[in-house]
Amino acid sequence: MNTLLLDSGAVDEHADTAAVIDAVERAFEAFERGRTQMPAKSYVDLPQYNGDFRSMPAYLETDRWDAAGLKWVNVHPDNPVDHGLPTVLGTMIYSDPETAFPLAIMDGTTLTMKRTGAAAAVATDYLAVEDAASLGIVGAGVQSYTQLEAIGEVRPIEEVVVADKDDGRIERFVEAFGDVYDVRAGTISEAGHCDVLSTVTPVEEPIVGLEDVGAKTHVNAIGADAAGKHELADELLTAATIVIDDHEQCTHSGEINVPYGERVLTDADIHAEIGELVVGSKPARTDETGITVFDSTGLAIQDVAAAHVVYERASDAGGGLEFDLVGVGRPSESN
Repeated sequence: MNTLLLDSGAVDEHADTAAVIDAVERAFEAFERGRTQMPAKSYVDLPQYNGDFRSMPAYLETDRWDAAGLKWVNVHPDNPVDHGLPTVLGTMIYSDPETAFPLAIMDGTTLTMKRTGAAAAVATDYLAVEDAASLGIVGAGVQSYTQLEAIGEVRPIEEVVVADKDDGRIERFVEAFGDVYDVRAGTISEAGHCDVLSTVTPVEEPIVGLEDVGAKTHVNAIGADAAGKHELADELLTAATIVIDDHEQCTHSGEINVPYGERVLTDADIHAEIGELVVGSKPARTDETGITVFDSTGLAIQDVAAAHVVYERASDAGGGLEFDLVGVGRPSESN
């Protein structure tokens, strides 16, 4: 029995967008129904290298399959300049829950982008107006690409407005999607007055105000992934119906972490966790709902769900590289 090695290209090829969205939605449902195990993210701080490692293990059981895995990811801000490497690198170990056999080792960086886009798509499906045809994106980095790819699966998006201080990033984004959508550069306010807005920036001072969004805009707040990060103005958050992915993560390091810590927001201001919308225990958008915000911090169960899709599809298609990691059949030594 062999382990499957899947590089970034193979993950991209086999992470079918619709299938990953479905798997992530099932993960949110399993989480809400208590069918997951997801220990808190653990950190290994390396100040001597201006970086850290983070481990994200999880198990989930859906009505169709169960899956387990571990994502080992880092943040090393000096990598691009000093070493010619990305700031963030990720590796996913995908295992058989019954036997613990390592079914696959795959690129976790591409996997993270795919599952993050899928999470935004799930939230958009429950919270955006049904006929949403325009998408605004603030921040045209690599994560913005999967935002459009995934959200375009759940709403009939035709127009895309992109805001970014870097003209080169906007040009690359327009080049990537200009043949499929009506894509143009715009201001933050123009992007925010679309039916759906995804914010994908690392800022610590809010850049999107209440006046920058439409009366029924749905906002996917993606950028905040650490304490102190804050893309949306407090006035926007207090006016919106807020849905989060996980209370502990969002209040510590998500979009709401700053106003929550300052008591500008309390638990009474949080409408639901996304899993509650999926299972129907809390209402999604109604005719009376105005602005909505999804605070997405990213959960390990999303990584495992996406890895399940990639592994199954790669296995069926004969993708990736098989190798004998464990040495099944060879004499083994116990620890």
